Amino acid sequence: MSKASKFDQWAAGDAYESYMGRWSRQVARDFLDWLKPEAGADWIDVGCGTGALSETILEAAQPRSVLGVDPSPGFVGFANDNAIDPRLRFVEGEAGRLPADNASYDAATSGLAVNFFPDPVAGLREMTRVVRPGGLLSFYVWDYPGGGMGFIDAFWKAAASIDASASALNEGTRFPLCTPDGLASLCTDAGWSCDVAPIQRETRFSDFGVFWEPFTRGAGPAPGYVAKLDEEDREKLKSRLRLDLGETNIVLPARAWAVKARCAHA
Repeated sequence: MSKASKFDQWAAGDAYESYMGRWSRQVARDFLDWLKPEAGADWIDVGCGTGALSETILEAAQPRSVLGVDPSPGFVGFANDNAIDPRLRFVEGEAGRLPADNASYDAATSGLAVNFFPDPVAGLREMTRVVRPGGLLSFYVWDYPGGGMGFIDAFWKAAASIDASASALNEGTRFPLCTPDGLASLCTDAGWSCDVAPIQRETRFSDFGVFWEPFTRGAGPAPGYVAKLDEEDREKLKSRLRLDLGETNIVLPARAWAVKARCAHA
C-alpha cells in the first residue's frame, strides 16, 4: 500500500455522501445530459460508491436495469438500503474482475472512480468486456491536476502549508492522468476511441462549519488524513483553512472531465 493510498478511507456510506456523494449527484445529471443515452438500456456502474450515478441513471436515463458494483461493503450496504426501485441493485466487486458475463450490458459507466482503480487500463478493458457490441462506454473524474475540485485543492494546499509531506497526498499529484490528454491516452491503451469534455459546477458552503464538517467524518482521502492527525495538528489545519477561505459564503469550482466511447468488439 502506498503512503498516499493508506489515507483513502472507503467505508461509511453516510459519511462519504456528505463529503463527495452530493457533489457527484450534481455532476452526474450534467454527465447524462452530455451522454444522451438511449432508453431501455441495461447499465453497469463500476466503482458505484454510495450510488450517486446509479440513482441518477435511474432518474434521468429510463434504464431497464442498473447494477452498481463497488469493493466497499459499507458503500454497497448504504446504496442497497436506499435503493427502492427493483431495477436498481448493488453488489460487491472489483473493477478488474466485474461480476458480469461477456457482452451482458448495453452501457458501462463509472463516476469519480476510474483514477482510484488499482489498474485503470484493466478496469476500462473489463468494462469493454461486459458491454455488448456498439454499447456505450463512459466515465467522469474530477480535474484534480487543474484544481478543478476546489474544496479538495484548498484542503491539501492548507495541509501542505503546515505539513510538507501532505503535498504527496494531494489528488492533483497522485492522479496526473485526470487531464484531457491523460484520459485520452488511458483510453487508447484500453482500446477506446473516446471523446472528452468538461463539466463545470460550483460547490457552495454557507459557512466554514458546513465546509469543515465532512472532513471530520473519515470517508475519502482528505477525511482519512484528518482522522489520523492528533488534536493539535487538526486544529492547526482547521485554522489555516478558515484563514484561507473565510467564515461565510464559500464558493469553489467543481470541474470534471467526462469521457465516452462506443464498444467496438465483435
